[in-house]
Amino acid sequence: MKPELKAYDEKMGKTLSVLKGDFAAIRAGRANAAVLDKIMVDYYGVPTAIQQMAAISVSEARTLVIQPWDKSTLKAIEKAILTSDLGINPNNDGSVIRIAFPPLTEERRKELCKQVSKMGEESKVAIRSIRRDAVDKFKAMKKSSDITEDDLKLLEEDIQKLTDKYCKDIDAAVKAKEKEILEI
Repeated sequence: MKPELKAYDEKMGKTLSVLKGDFAAIRAGRANAAVLDKIMVDYYGVPTAIQQMAAISVSEARTLVIQPWDKSTLKAIEKAILTSDLGINPNNDGSVIRIAFPPLTEERRKELCKQVSKMGEESKVAIRSIRRDAVDKFKAMKKSSDITEDDLKLLEEDIQKLTDKYCKDIDAAVKAKEKEILEI
């Protein structure tokens, strides 16, 4: 890969990574610890991730078990989950918190698919924006005589190929997540 393209390839790769991370946080009816990634608990005045305060495990296909290392944080963790946008009621038995994921309704599945599709489109817009920045930079390099007209054309073609590749990867990720959501 040409050195001029390396930075843009990394930026596009990060965009795809962020999208996949966001997809992991969408619950698809199965228990998945990633849905708790964005939930912060007020731990002695400091917002702390649940993963740093407790052991999280999947006991059954639709049940997550959160076992805090410090039992005094049970109420705080439970409160953080209740106030989050997960829409799930945690069950606190005094030593662990159990979160049962109900099966998704058909309507909720379609809603999640729309959300996934929208996230995919936003990522593609970000990829195209990176391409535009790259082309602008290449044109500036041409203007200052750092590269020739032929080099500019080749770089524009290469950045377009890179853009197409990442857009295809985003489409594949969206399709895979939609399949997972629609699976019963």
